[in-house]
Amino acid sequence: MKLYIKNMVCSRCKMVVKSELEKLGLKLLSINLGEVEIMEPFSDVQKNEISKILKVFGFDLIDDRKSKTIDKIKTLIIDLVQNKNNDLKTNLSEYLYQELNQDYNNLSNLFSEVENTTIEKYFINQKIEKVKELIVYDELSLSQIAYSLNYSSVSHLSNQFKKVTGFSPTYFKNLKSIKRKQIEDL
Repeated sequence: MKLYIKNMVCSRCKMVVKSELEKLGLKLLSINLGEVEIMEPFSDVQKNEISKILKVFGFDLIDDRKSKTIDKIKTLIIDLVQNKNNDLKTNLSEYLYQELNQDYNNLSNLFSEVENTTIEKYFINQKIEKVKELIVYDELSLSQIAYSLNYSSVSHLSNQFKKVTGFSPTYFKNLKSIKRKQIEDL
């Protein structure tokens, strides 16, 4: 039996969810971002208990089909930006089509309808938050950041960064007071 979980976006999220579900005595077959497969069926009472425990940690169970699809799109984009960096060898629409096996136009329309933003803007916002993180860490040059996030050039990264934040990457680096947004708040 599968559970779909909203806001489960990183390896720490997987650890928390795994730990909490195992505390409830559930045997897990697999755990992935946004999705957990449990060995045995569970009752509505258990499902409510799972939901309450997950809410404490900022997670929500997803029941309807549209929400599941939206969450899968977000999870794929976040995983792509956070973990796979430069692995995208096709365009985003082809990547989502391959991963979800659904027509991109349908995915795009659904996402825009529910989230009031486009998939592309969501993807760009995720990339810019990753750029902010890497700038603050101050371990990579802007050129290395651009390459790692699959930008065609530093100029492209800088233009997109300025369009989204209102600041150049260099100016942002000098502003220590600007805090990054949490992934689930984007």
